[in-house]
Amino acid sequence: MTHFLKSRWVDYIILGLSVFLIFCLVFESYIELPRFVSWLGRWHPLVLHFPIVLLLLAIFLGLTGREVPRLLLFTAVLSALITAISGFFLGKESLVKGDLLLWHQWLGAGVALVAAVWYALSKIREEKMVLAKTLQGVLLVLIGFTGHYGGMVTHGEDFLALPIEKKQKELPENPLIYGDVVTRILDEKCVSCHNPNKQKGELLLTDLANILKGGENGNTVIPENSEESELIKRLHLPIEDEEHMPPEGKTPLTDVEIEILERWIALGASDTVRLSGLKEPEPLIGLIRSLREPDPSGKWADFPKIADSTLQNLSSDYLSINRVASNTDALSVDVYLAPEYDSKPITDLKRVAKNIVELDLSGLPIASAEIDMVSLCTNLEWLELDKTPVGDEDIEKLIPLEHLRLLKIYETSINDKSLLALKKLKNLKRLYLWGTGISDSALKEFNKERPNMLVDNGIDPETEAFFVANDTIVDNKEE
Repeated sequence: MTHFLKSRWVDYIILGLSVFLIFCLVFESYIELPRFVSWLGRWHPLVLHFPIVLLLLAIFLGLTGREVPRLLLFTAVLSALITAISGFFLGKESLVKGDLLLWHQWLGAGVALVAAVWYALSKIREEKMVLAKTLQGVLLVLIGFTGHYGGMVTHGEDFLALPIEKKQKELPENPLIYGDVVTRILDEKCVSCHNPNKQKGELLLTDLANILKGGENGNTVIPENSEESELIKRLHLPIEDEEHMPPEGKTPLTDVEIEILERWIALGASDTVRLSGLKEPEPLIGLIRSLREPDPSGKWADFPKIADSTLQNLSSDYLSINRVASNTDALSVDVYLAPEYDSKPITDLKRVAKNIVELDLSGLPIASAEIDMVSLCTNLEWLELDKTPVGDEDIEKLIPLEHLRLLKIYETSINDKSLLALKKLKNLKRLYLWGTGISDSALKEFNKERPNMLVDNGIDPETEAFFVANDTIVDNKEE
């Protein structure tokens, strides 16, 4: 190894890479990289940590008056040059480089070239000169700033900013749907990968014009068509799917945030509409209001502790239990219809009843025993009992569920009597009850008493009759 380090080829390698790096920086606008060379740039995040550690170690030895081993200095300079060049290759994938990426690129190149100069000085035995010490000090500063700008490119410009006061994050009383709500969601969950400094998929999510312009995979947002919008499709993909957004390791959007984006797109993806411009019963009104509620994980902090083994024992092929968030004991339970229905898995949930905040029993042949268990879930916020045999007596048992916000009881046999019990659920905000025995007059009175509740009673009969009467497909079939 000593013989190798004394070879002139070692110096030629350092000199050649330094010249190549300068050439890349000077003639960047004229350079078109072959696909394989561009791929080499993707190794930049992997190799960048080596020169940081090696250079810092060499600088420490140099500034403390110790001899810097020749092999250490050569390896540090070589890795710094390779890292800077691979970073240049990676940066070429960005159609438009933002200020952060440009600063990171030039500072990284500065680290590599200053290190190369230090290496050259060491060859002529002048490492103890003031100039060598100065270069080591400059290197130390450059490494710090390069790492800082790299962190901002990767994690966002405010990555090291002090925590913002809660009041600064609160929504205005009458927020702009796009400017105050949608951009906040995108900024927190999406923009770190889709900004001028890190334009993944050639997509920018920093302003409406670029959102509507889309990326390399087509239309990100199609106004009035959320189902075909690529943004919504990717949010709904399974978490294990490579196309799911945000990617693994990033904070996913909540259900409420996804619903807000869906409704914003369905309403035309405008940037001028305010909350006050929406009319009841537009669901977006309730969704935005829910953002003003306290942090959900905070209200679940006092829940009884649940071991993962307990959840495994209660789960089965037809009953899944999941924590609503990884750091809480709030549970979401989904029960599916087994070939031979057995109520025991549901009644056994009494052990964790106070931890259940979401429960889906839709489509099951449940009876009073299961409803009795549900009535014990006093922290329940979301309940689905649609297409079940529940009746008015069962709905009365739900009165203790004072935290219930959403209830689905459509296509059941409940009648007007159930509305008396539903009125007592003060926090109920959304109710789905088409296909029941509830009369229009009773529902009208109910709406008057609970004007802020979103009641979905299906398609208005007159509207449905209009579409049926004008349905050309029906006409053609009759012909």
